[in-house]
This record gives sequence, structure tokens and C-alpha cells, in this order.
Amino acid sequence: MIPSIGEISPVQQLYLEFIDAARTEGFAGDLQPDYANRTVLATDNSIYQVLPQVVVYPQHMGDLVLLAKLSQRPNFRSLVLSPRGGGTGTNGQSLSDGLLVDTSRHMNVILEINAKERWVRVQCGVVKDQLNAALRPYGLFFAPDLSTSNRATIGGMISTDASGQGSCRYGKTRDHVLALTTVLLDGTVWDSEPIDEQRLSTLCQRQDRVGEIHRVAAAIARDKRELIEQQFPKLNRCLTGYDLAHLHTAEGHFDLNSILCGSEGSLGLIVEAKLNLLPIPCYAGLVNIRYSDFNAALEDASFLMQAAPTSIETIDSTVLDLARKNSLWHSVAEFFPTLPREALQGVNLVEFTADTESVLTATIARFQALLDNASEDQAPGRLGYSLALGNESVRKIWHMRKQAVGLLGNVQGEARPIPFVEDAAVPPENLAAFVRDFRALLDRHKLTYGMFGHVDAGVLHVRPAIDMKDPSQEKLIRQITEEVVALTQEYNGLLWGEHGKGVRSEYAPQFFGELYPELQKIKAAFDPYNQLNPGKIATPNNTSRLLRIDEVATRGQQDRKISVQVWQAYGEAMHCNGNGLCFNWNPHDAMCPSWKITRERIHSPKGRAALMREWLKQLSERDLNAVRASEQVQRQSFWRSLPARVKHSWQKRRGAYDFSHEVNAAMQGCLACKACAGQCPVGVNVPELRSHFFELYYSRYLRPLKDYLIGSLETVVPTLNRAPWFYNALLKPRWLQFLWARMSGLVDLPLLTGIKLDKQLQTLGVNYATAQTLQRLTAEEKKRAVIVVQDVFVRYFETPVLLDSLELLQRLGFIPLLAPFHANGKPLHVQGFLRYFARIADNNARMLNTLAGTGIALVGLEPSITLTYRSEYKKLLGEQAPQVQLLQEWLAKQPSLSEQKHQLASGDFFLLSHCVENSNAPLAVQDWVQVFSALGQQLHPLATACCGMAGGYGHERANLPLSQGIYAQSWQQAVQQPEYQGKLLATGYSCRSQVKRLDDRVLPHPVQMLLAQWRDG
Repeated sequence: MIPSIGEISPVQQLYLEFIDAARTEGFAGDLQPDYANRTVLATDNSIYQVLPQVVVYPQHMGDLVLLAKLSQRPNFRSLVLSPRGGGTGTNGQSLSDGLLVDTSRHMNVILEINAKERWVRVQCGVVKDQLNAALRPYGLFFAPDLSTSNRATIGGMISTDASGQGSCRYGKTRDHVLALTTVLLDGTVWDSEPIDEQRLSTLCQRQDRVGEIHRVAAAIARDKRELIEQQFPKLNRCLTGYDLAHLHTAEGHFDLNSILCGSEGSLGLIVEAKLNLLPIPCYAGLVNIRYSDFNAALEDASFLMQAAPTSIETIDSTVLDLARKNSLWHSVAEFFPTLPREALQGVNLVEFTADTESVLTATIARFQALLDNASEDQAPGRLGYSLALGNESVRKIWHMRKQAVGLLGNVQGEARPIPFVEDAAVPPENLAAFVRDFRALLDRHKLTYGMFGHVDAGVLHVRPAIDMKDPSQEKLIRQITEEVVALTQEYNGLLWGEHGKGVRSEYAPQFFGELYPELQKIKAAFDPYNQLNPGKIATPNNTSRLLRIDEVATRGQQDRKISVQVWQAYGEAMHCNGNGLCFNWNPHDAMCPSWKITRERIHSPKGRAALMREWLKQLSERDLNAVRASEQVQRQSFWRSLPARVKHSWQKRRGAYDFSHEVNAAMQGCLACKACAGQCPVGVNVPELRSHFFELYYSRYLRPLKDYLIGSLETVVPTLNRAPWFYNALLKPRWLQFLWARMSGLVDLPLLTGIKLDKQLQTLGVNYATAQTLQRLTAEEKKRAVIVVQDVFVRYFETPVLLDSLELLQRLGFIPLLAPFHANGKPLHVQGFLRYFARIADNNARMLNTLAGTGIALVGLEPSITLTYRSEYKKLLGEQAPQVQLLQEWLAKQPSLSEQKHQLASGDFFLLSHCVENSNAPLAVQDWVQVFSALGQQLHPLATACCGMAGGYGHERANLPLSQGIYAQSWQQAVQQPEYQGKLLATGYSCRSQVKRLDDRVLPHPVQMLLAQWRDG
């Protein structure tokens, strides 16, 4: 909880005074001292958790200059500033108990592209994939290829000197930095690039911060040249940060950027960068080599390097098994022939690129000959190989490899593979022996682990599985790290080959040796008062201390305060490892539309999970058990609890603080689209967390009317449908719409179709799936029968879609039966009415299971409702959850489908699928492609994110601007594309409603288009 004003500590008061001064003097960005923002930015992808005092989001360079100058005033010299990029660091680099400076929200503009000279100038908040998307039309790319490329910022990459896959060919970030613009702590804006000796001499004569920096760096380069040559290892992954070995370029120029790249925000605030670009390789191919022994895969790397591939990546059996269980596996399964788990222990992914197809083909042919002609001594443990040719196939496999980082966090149990010694680098020829000893070390501690990495560069990511909530296991962090430090030095390597130093900086003096005092001189020249990300890499003097790995607060120390019962019940939040995949930049990716539109980290799955963990911890500290509280809520009387809720709501209106209000604000922004549940590597399911939170929150505070209206939709609409003309009349006039919006908080409510379903069913000859109807079916008829499960949307608001589906099934030779309408409960679950959801789900499941007991398949039309049966129902009812397929899933399995192909005119269409479908049933999208193909049609799924309607979200007046903004980010571009006109289809009711509302266009459901293609007569 945030203390009251009277409890503010002197440290907090200092930071509050600082942001007040910044605001007074014209800071244009966002200044956020609230507890929610601080909590969300207290973690990254490491094991640590450090609560900052304030989070600031600068609007432009002037804001950074203002912060720097303010920090140098005598009364603010004890204040700490720490820059933060994408927050994907694995070693706590961007964590701080001071002021966090996050440039990703506003300073994310690509400033200039010079395709002729092959360079680009960007602000530091630009995301790596965002940059490459902008460069693609020019045939260029920014080379360093990270697994976190869809959320890692250029500023973060520079600050950690990131490398990633293909570094032997393309080098590290530093190798592509042409110039940097940095705000120094005295407020100077300095542009650094390689300079000649004359320019260096001139700068050294300046009597200011710039002169001091250049004098110190030039003296070190001159006086310590031999020591630098001896101390710095000759590795592809050489020492990152304060890189003295590259102070002079190959051409003899002095380059201050070798010190700034990898400095982890400890020397200055990087604002802009000019980056070198490379031509995109036109053709790519991968050779996937399988091994019966993981060490054999590592040992084979030296032999494979003879072919000079672009990169060699290794994955062990642990990561492969996790990938097989993930929804992404279907896209790469063809390249990995099925083998028993015990047989396949590792894979080497060997990539080749070329500018012409003939060169690539010849190169891969030579490599295949090398493999095929290898002697037994040259090919130990090889089980064969497969080829993936073409950029798209290669992209799919690299996407799977990138996901490996997050997938490792999704193992079962409380001990999860975690990063703390996972990027040690050794000479590639030593890698196999190093890893053998590394594995023996972990085996002695009886730990499981996963491995993947860059064998061509001598880097293998090793993540031991440790339960950080267990104090005895937490002690292993120190013990294992010390052993790995000794091991890396034995094999002439480094502890930090790729992911920087961060909290591990305590080992900097040990690795830099006699050169460490020179690093201190550099730090002192840039940051004399030790204010920039202190404790990382180097201190400015011997009185300041470096951070120590077991003295920084960890997440486990906070999480262990939550009871085991609560921890297990809220696992969707607890196991978030901070990987940050939910910060995906791509506007056409379904993951978290609320984050994309607001750019506020509290409105992301990672942010909401962090807030839930903090909320549950605070409840536990007050001896409140969230699980037991939920059980009590489900028993309590609405009317008896009303006085208490009125009282607490009145206190809330008068400004009484409760951290749960901040959690509620974050949860209200969630669209419940479930993209997180389908795409998060560790399965963070915010809609599930949201429902449980709302249940408890609104047991203490009054609910808004809109919640009751949305939650009761399925039970009220059947009654309203008895007089649809009356309901529609109340919604059509503009003045009544305005009144409804003011009263209920809901806008653009849909109208009832008013179609008399029973009469239409008689016309079609379709029966309800009653016991009598099912009994009358012959055995042959049962084989062709299918039961269509109604939902409230196609039953009452889009009845033609339901009728067209039944007619299409008939024309395809099937016998459709209609299940009686029962409420599904999805709207209740979304709003947190869990007691009522449980009742409705139980009743509906009994009815559907009775129908399924006949052996006839159940299918649903609306993705969001149908997929509820395999998620919310599954969690509530377990094996008693009814098995309801999406219509296309069932149709794709019917071999007789193609027999009707001649009945349809050919067509070419484009599919906009529901975001829930995209994320939680990705194969179902391809099932539509298969169904259309069987019927002689071409169907092309389009990459789009959420449409912004998401059930009730887009109907809430408060969400209308955001709903429109989300639609504009992705869907609107497709809907307004001229070449798609008349060919666009949409699977989701919400999506079709949003298109009608915002673009006044009617998109048919896929079944309606198939029916329209039918050659009548």
C-alpha cells in the first residue's frame, strides 16, 4: 500500500520534490509516482524485483535534458536515474529503487532512412521489429537478431550491446552503431561518432564534461593498450560495456561509442542512434540436424562451421518438448520428423542465406554432401536431417526458436527454469567440454534445466529450474553462480556473453582485473555523483559499492508471502516470468490490444499479472485469503452485503485510498480477448484473473449498472425477443440512445433481428435436437448428423448466420440438428459473476453432454462462445466440460466435403478471423482454408489483431475512443483495402458488428459466402 502523506519517507519526499520541480520547469512527458506503475516496472525478465520511487515517460529530448540538469542541483545529487527500454533484460539492468526513465512510450519515431547510403536514424524507443518493418520496402534490415525483437527497443539493444542469432556473420549491436546522441548528466547533448586524432586532441582540451570524458578515455587507450590486449578475451561475444578493446576502430579512429554501447544506462541517457543497415538476404534455407545426444550436437558445431553458415543454433530435448506442446508447433512440425523423446536429444539449426536462389541451392547441396560423406568419427550421434527452404519456412522455425526463451518458463511445478548464469560464453572449440562440466555441476545440485543457444558463437543459454519462493533453493543462486564463474574462467570465457552484467556486476573486478580501476575512471568522468543506474558495471570510486547477486530483492521473496492455496489458485498471474512477449510491437498481432492502444504497461498482461501478485500479497499481509474470501462471496446475500458496499463506495468517492482501485483500473481496460491466454509462453490468462478480481472487488464496492446489463444478456434477451419491435423501438431514436448511454454507460447496442426461428426451421426442415428426434435417427443418418449449438449472438442478433449455416450443412449432405438454446455464461464470467456462471455452466453442460452422449458431434458458430467450452468450462468442470467444436474444425474432418465441389462457383476470398480464434485455436483458422479448398475456393487468412469490439468492451461508452483506435490500428486497413472489397469474410460476431459500426460495411460469415457461391438450379 502507498503510505499516507504523513508517512512519506525522506527518500520519497526527495523524488516527489524532483518531479514537482520537473513539472514546474516544463517537463512535457508523463510523471507517474502511482503505486501501480511503480509495481509493474519493478520487474523485468530477471529473478529480481526492485520498486522504483517514480516512473517518468519523456516526450522528447528536451525532457531528458531537463531531468539531467535538475539531477545535478546540490539538493538532488543523491537522486538515482535509471533508463529503461523494453524491460526484457535477464539480469536486472533496468531495475532501480530510484527514478525510472522509460523512453518507449513517446520517443519511438524513425527519424530518417537513407537507403542509398544504407543507414537509419532513430529515437531510442523504436522497437527492433518496428524498425525492420519500415526498412523492408527498401530491401534493408538492422542485423542483430534477438529472440525478443518484437519488443526490444534500440536504446535497450545499444545499452546491452545485444547480439543474438547470426552474430558470427553480423556481429553485435556495437558493430552497427555509426553515431549516438546522448544526454550527459550535466545536460550536454553530445553526438558521438568515430573521430580522427586531430578532432580527439581538440576535444581533450575542452574544460567541461565532454573534455573530461575524452581525456580519460584517450589516456586509457594510450597507456593501457598492452594490458587491454592481454585482458580482453578474443571472443565473438567479447566484453560488453566500457569496451576498452574497441576504443580505436580498425581504421584507427577513436570511437567513444565502444564505451557507451553496453554501458547499461550507467554513463548517459541515449536519445538517438544512427545505425548501419545491410541488404536483406533474398533467399534462406535451414538444415535441421537431429542428434541422439546433446553433447554430440555441441561437438558437431566445429565440423559444421566448415560450411561457413550464417548461423548455427542449438536446442535441447527439453525445449523441443515444450515447443511440441505449444500451439506454434503445427507451423513447423513438418520439418521435425517424429522421433521418441528418448531418441531425440538435440537439434542443430544450420542457416544459409544468399542473394540468388542458385547460390543458395549450391551451398546447401555442398553442405548436404559434407553431411552425407562424413565418417562415423565426424558424425557422432547424428540421426539425420531435414530441409526447410524458402524465407517463409525459415521464418517459422526461427519464430519457434525465439519462443524457446518464454517456453522454458512453462514447465510444470513450482521450480521454473530461470536466467542468472545463462549466457556464459567460451571459445566455440571449448563449448562442448564447458557444457559437459556445466551439466555435471547442475546434476550435482539435482537440478533440471533447459538449453538453447548460439553454438557458432560459443554461447549456450542454460536455465536451471529453481523455486525462488523456497529460501533454501534461493541460496543456490550464489553457490551456482560462483561455480559457473570459476568454470568460465577455466575455459577462457566470460560469465556474460550476451545479456549484460546488471546485478552480476559484482564479478566485474574479477573479470576486468587490473583494468577495473580504469572503468571506475570512465564512470567518474561521466557520472561523478554515481547517479546513473548505480551499482552496475563500475563505481566512480572505491567508497561506492557494486550490487551483489544475493543482496538485491527477488520476486521469490515477495511471492513467498502469498499462501500456497492462493498461489495455486491464481497461477495465471504467479508464473509470469517477465519475458514481455505481451509488449509485442506488431499492430497486426492479436497480443494485447489494450497495451498497443494505450502504451501503458499497466494495461498489459505482464502489468496486470504483476498487479494481481502485489494485490494478493497485500491481502496475505493482512491475513486475508483470496480463495476463502471468494468462497464466502459466493455464499453471501446480495442484499445483506449492500449496506457495507454502499459505505465503502462512499469512502472511495471521498478519496479513501485502496490499492485495489489501481488494480481495478488496469482490469477495466482489459478487452477479455484472451490473446494472452493463447500466446503467452507461460499461459498468463488475464481474463481469468480479471473475473476473480472483479468477484472480490465488487463484494466490497458497488458495481456499475453496465456490468449487470452485460452479465444478464443471455437470460434477458430471450424475454425481450418476445416483443422485438418494442425493444428495437427503444434503441433506434437518437435521443433514446443518448439517454441509454447516460444511464447505463453502454452505446450502440445491437438490435434484435425479430426473425421467428421456429417458422424458418420448419421451412428448412431442421429439427431441434430433442430426445425424440435423436431416437428417430437411423444409424446411417447419425453418421451424417451434426448438432449446432446456439449462442445468444447468432440466435437473436444475427439469426441469418444461424439459418445460413443450417442450410449450408444440408446442401453439403449433412443432417443438421439445432440444440435448444441455453445460456453459455460467457458474459457472466467476463464480468466476474462467477457464482452465477457456475450455475449456468453446470446446467448447460448437462444438456450438451446428454446430446453428445448420442455420439453426434456438437459444433458452435461464434468463436468466443464456443471456445469457452474448452477453457472456462474446462477449468470449472474438468472432464465434465462438453466437447464442442468450431464448425470449421468439424467440417475439415469430413471426407465427403469435396464431393460437393462441383456445386459451387469458384471464388477467391480473404478471411478476418476472431482474435480469440487466432490466439487460442490457430489451427481452426487453417481449417477454414481447408474447407474452402475442398469446395473449390481460395481463402487467404489476413494477419490482423483485435477489432476493438471484444464483446461488451466496445459497447461501453468509456471505452469508445479506445475501441475505435484499436480498430484503426489493424482492421480498418484491411476493410478499406480496395483489392479486398466484396471478398472479405469475418468469423466473429463482434468483429462484424464493429465493421458495420465504424465503416458501415457488412462482412459475411464464411458459411454465408459458401452458400452464396452455390450454383442454384
